[in-house]
Amino acid sequence: MQNRIVCQKCVYYFVTWEANRPHGCKAYGFKTAVLPSITVKNSSGEDCKFFTLKNFQR
Repeated sequence: MQNRIVCQKCVYYFVTWEANRPHGCKAYGFKTAVLPSITVKNSSGEDCKFFTLKNFQR
């Protein structure tokens, strides 16, 4: 079984103000209606190569 990539936990993920494209990825440089990891998987057939976990320490 493959681990699911949670874009919201990635340093490259951002939320946009666009209602039709609310999710963005700084690493790939695009905005999308679905999570960026899903867009990457659907278009390339491979998992996101840039996922980097945010540092949640305070």
